[in-house]
Amino acid sequence: MAVTAAGESRVPGAGTPDCREDSRPLIRSVLERIGDKWSVSVVCQLGESTYRFNELRRLVNPITQRMLSVTLRALERDGLVSRTVHPTMPPRVDYALTGRGLSLLDVLRDLAGWADAHAEEIGSSRAEFDAQAQ
Repeated sequence: MAVTAAGESRVPGAGTPDCREDSRPLIRSVLERIGDKWSVSVVCQLGESTYRFNELRRLVNPITQRMLSVTLRALERDGLVSRTVHPTMPPRVDYALTGRGLSLLDVLRDLAGWADAHAEEIGSSRAEFDAQAQ
């Protein structure tokens, strides 16, 4: 049984996948995808509404057109984002979160809540560390 820094006991591997670097490659690649700067921003924006490409690009500023395309394609490949092409002239394409994407949004909101709850402590730790490094 492991003990956390907060003094809580924890049973290794009890109900949660391993997040070490030597974990299964698919898990590692999923964590890399959802942890990248642009994926988080896109998922959070799509959590508010369905958007067209250029609307999304304005909201996720300063993302480039190419990077948004790459990010959307990767999120679509992972089943987190759906792409709907409407048969209009010119064609209209909408992007939205899938059910899986919505479940990820819940996790990202929890993570943002954790960051908010600990922001002051982390800021203090950074200032202390930086002062010692000088």
